[in-house]
Parts: sequence; C-alpha cells; structure tokens
Amino acid sequence: MIKHPQEQFPRAGFRRRFGSWVYDVLISIAVYMVAGAVSFLLIYLGHYFGLYTMQGEQHFSDTIANTYWLKWPNEFWKLSWVSFFFIFFWAKSGQTLGMKAWRLRLQNQDGTRISKVKGLKRLLPTLLGLGNLTVIFDRKNKLSLQDRLTNTEIVVLSLEENKGRL
Repeated sequence: MIKHPQEQFPRAGFRRRFGSWVYDVLISIAVYMVAGAVSFLLIYLGHYFGLYTMQGEQHFSDTIANTYWLKWPNEFWKLSWVSFFFIFFWAKSGQTLGMKAWRLRLQNQDGTRISKVKGLKRLLPTLLGLGNLTVIFDRKNKLSLQDRLTNTEIVVLSLEENKGRL
C-alpha cells in the first residue's frame, strides 16, 4: 500500500512518541507477567511429573532463579512474548495499542507496512525506547535511531485515518 498525496502524514515528534512509549511499557509489563505465569506453570508441571527436583531449594521460584537451565530459557520465553507483541502489531497494522491511542503509525518511508523481519531488526536499536531521544536533536527530520537504521518512520495520523481496528 503506497501513500497517495492526500495520505502523507507528518512525522511524530518526541512528546507523542514518549506518550505512546509509556502506554506500551505498561502493556509490555502485563505481557511479560502473563508469559511468566505460563512459564512458571509449565516449569512446575515438569517438576510435578518428575523431570527434575527442587535442586535443594525451599521455594519453587528459588529453584527457577538459581538453576541456570531453568532461569535463562524462562527469561528468553518472557522476552520473546514481549518482542512478539511489538513485531506482530507493527507488521499487522503499524500500530501497537499505545501508538493507536496517540494516533501514531510505524511505516516504511514509502508509506508501506513493515515486514516482521524489519520489525525484528528494529527492536534492538530501539534500546527500550531510548533510541527515540535522537528525535529531540533532529527536529528537522524527526527520525529516531531505529528509524534511521531500518529506513522507517513514525507518522501522526489524522483522526479519520486512525479509526478502525488494530
């Protein structure tokens, strides 16, 4: 979907990006917690069915925290679900829930949706949102670090264009 002249929107500044970031951080924490609850249940079921013992710990959460072969896959699982949240929404509609609330959309610089691969490439330079600080110093182009590295942009949508489903 290539932009038509009437569909060209201005790039988002730092304040809107920050507002969206706050919303998405709260949602990310919730996703992380739900993924943690699911992984805790799965790991506990492994213990229940005799795949491993408590490793000398008193509480099951201590077993997870102090056993590297349980801890690191558990952390990877939770972070994978948070990453999936962003990549899924970026590739599907260009908007996470926080971006939708602030009328922002992520897109390629030609106006098309980004791919899942580009979404994955965009995650690391985002630096948990710190990559957006470069927008403060680049008032002319309003491009963040992750925008520059992936040839994407965050635009501010009109009220009419922002309507609809995610």
